[in-house]
Amino acid sequence: MTEPAVLTQGPPVASDAPAPHDEPTGRGGPPARRVAAALAWATVLAALVAGWWWTGTPGGDVARYVAYWSLALVLPGTLVHRALRGSRGNLPEDLGYGAAVGLLLELAAWALATATGTQPALRWWPVPVLALFVAVPRLRRHWRIARPRPLPLRWTIAVAGVLVLVVAWATVGWRANPLPPVDHVYYQDLLYHLGLVHELTRTMPFELPQLAGEPLRYHYLVDAHLASASMITGTAPATILLRLWLVPVAATAVVVTAGLARDLSGRWWAGPVAAATAYLGVSLSLGSAATASGTLPLSVESPSQTYLLPLLLLLTGVCADVVRGRRPGWGWALVPAAGLAVAGAKSSGLPPLIAGVALAGVVVGRRARRVPWAVGSLFAVLVAAMAVGYRLFAGGGAGVLSPQVFGVLRFLAPWRATVGAGGGIAAGGLLPPGLAAAGAAGWLFALAVLGWWLALQATRFVGVLLLARRGTRGDPAAWLLAGALLAGAGGAWSFFHPSVSQLYFFMAVVPFGALLTAWLLAEARPWWPVVAVAATVGAAAQWLLDPLAPPERTRRAWLWAMAVPAGRVLLLAGVAALLAVLLAGLRARRDQSRGRPAAGASRRGRAAVAGVVAALCGASVAGGLEWTARRIGDPPRALTAAERPWALTRDEARAALWLDAHADPADVVATNVHCRPVRTVAHCDARAFWVSGLGGRRTLVESWGYTDEALAGHARDGFSYPRQPAPDPELFARNERLFTVPTAPELDRARREDGVRWLLADSAAGPVSPELARLAEVGFVAGPVTVYRLR
Repeated sequence: MTEPAVLTQGPPVASDAPAPHDEPTGRGGPPARRVAAALAWATVLAALVAGWWWTGTPGGDVARYVAYWSLALVLPGTLVHRALRGSRGNLPEDLGYGAAVGLLLELAAWALATATGTQPALRWWPVPVLALFVAVPRLRRHWRIARPRPLPLRWTIAVAGVLVLVVAWATVGWRANPLPPVDHVYYQDLLYHLGLVHELTRTMPFELPQLAGEPLRYHYLVDAHLASASMITGTAPATILLRLWLVPVAATAVVVTAGLARDLSGRWWAGPVAAATAYLGVSLSLGSAATASGTLPLSVESPSQTYLLPLLLLLTGVCADVVRGRRPGWGWALVPAAGLAVAGAKSSGLPPLIAGVALAGVVVGRRARRVPWAVGSLFAVLVAAMAVGYRLFAGGGAGVLSPQVFGVLRFLAPWRATVGAGGGIAAGGLLPPGLAAAGAAGWLFALAVLGWWLALQATRFVGVLLLARRGTRGDPAAWLLAGALLAGAGGAWSFFHPSVSQLYFFMAVVPFGALLTAWLLAEARPWWPVVAVAATVGAAAQWLLDPLAPPERTRRAWLWAMAVPAGRVLLLAGVAALLAVLLAGLRARRDQSRGRPAAGASRRGRAAVAGVVAALCGASVAGGLEWTARRIGDPPRALTAAERPWALTRDEARAALWLDAHADPADVVATNVHCRPVRTVAHCDARAFWVSGLGGRRTLVESWGYTDEALAGHARDGFSYPRQPAPDPELFARNERLFTVPTAPELDRARREDGVRWLLADSAAGPVSPELARLAEVGFVAGPVTVYRLR
């Protein structure tokens, strides 16, 4: 078994062992190498700033955010991480791990500030941390790296390249979500999160901003991070959410993933391979007529999924050390802290990791023939963190997750177009609608869909083959990652959620699959031409194979449509393996001509494995780059006639932003806006969210589509959860009367009992009585929207 490159230590005075395969570069490397490394990181920063500039981000906001990220997160986090786990011997990984720890420290500071009502002091939270590392002699040494072990320049260039491509991917998302006020169809979850960001700048206890008075039950820690960033920098929450936060958090995940890959494999180049496969690679297509759900773990539309990743990977690194028998020492403090943060960031993050720890514990116990108390303690702490997290954060859909075999099946095109056609929206019990009555043929078709999905996810699962290799079969860390990966995939296929949110179990562990894949490639000890040729073949296959025509809506047609891309995956693997063996043979012949020992069967086998893995990674990354390249240069798209009714208009956005600028933070707003499209009708899609999102204030009754009551009522009376009626019909009716038949007593009651100070009336949403202008003060008018202030 290859020893890990960097091990977590016990006492903070310890330091990391150098990777056995890393190139020695001296204390800091030659000056030319340091300059080249600096230029690589400068290129990343320049690309990020250019992306922000291109998408209309104000320069002042950019400058303040860069200062905030550097001084209020990375700097204190790096010092604390070094104190707890020791330096990794190089600055890039120290800063990456430090940023992840900085996110944890920020959450603690935010919780203290919002619990005590001292939010204005939040911007100063790093000061006592930095002062501690100046004042305490034992901590001062963490300002520098005592025993530098710089990474090779090739590592720097490769990771910087991955980060530049992540910036390009993010730029596509930024261009698709212009900063308000504009006419635009925003994904409803972004506006929902924006409302939560405003809410989490207030003092505990938190309320659901779309329904004032309702307790907030949601995994909202990403919104706590965004709220902290807004309060510390003074930048508008919309700019933080729609622009500034995404790439720094994603870059943290990239660097931590690269560091963890180096720890596991002992090869420096495994880090960039794992990072590229995890964050640039997508599920394979090779001309498939449908996409296999579960593509990229990064997400513009799901902030909680992206925010989860650096925290989960930081925690996984400590877990890997524990199951390997290493003593984390003070690093144990990160387990409960990161465990609770992961639970509050995304409820789907901890369960797969816990499953992986349990499997690794079994392996450790069987090998040692005794109880693995350290792993057992780790398992217990993680379970406790999950339980506390469920208590604090569960809601917003997590409570309606229900067991269902093949639960994700109904959301996949092959099933939806055939057996599952006409299945409706009902949950269906332990089996998806249509499967129970489909007989043996239906079960065989379901298994065929599962096989097709696994084939297109081959890049994520091929690393499980580490468990079949003698050298790594006994490494508990391999079992941990493989167990978590399989548990995440199993969760996606074993539960039902009306919004297919069970897929987040798998999305959380996609980086684990990339780590295993890179580790497997490292164990093959490949000759670099083998990797280059195989990756090129994989990329060419992804780019050149034409997609199949949409099949007819029959099982026979879809079986063929699934068999073709699955067969292409196998063919690609076979061709790559053959080419790799041929190249290995040419190398052996060259070695023989030079009097070196001839290559044996084991070297040819390793070459075949390397060829297969490199081809799959090449195809996966090529698919992600193709998606970005096709979209990044597209001009801004005008709204179509079909999209326009669903759009938030410029006037509506202007009115909400005016309200945010003039209302007191504690004010409550009443509005007649509830639906998408905006017109209020029975069983509308109650996910408007823009009044609380852009207006930044709690609303008496805005939109209820994501409440626990609505989600629990999914499929009631034949309507999906966003189209369920308001959870409190009496309050909803009273809210509507404020606009349709307003009276002085009704307005006074809303002011006294509900804290309403403002009314935002949109005549596009429903009738607005002209009496409002007499009973309340008109504050702002923009098109069909009028903002009233109660006297």
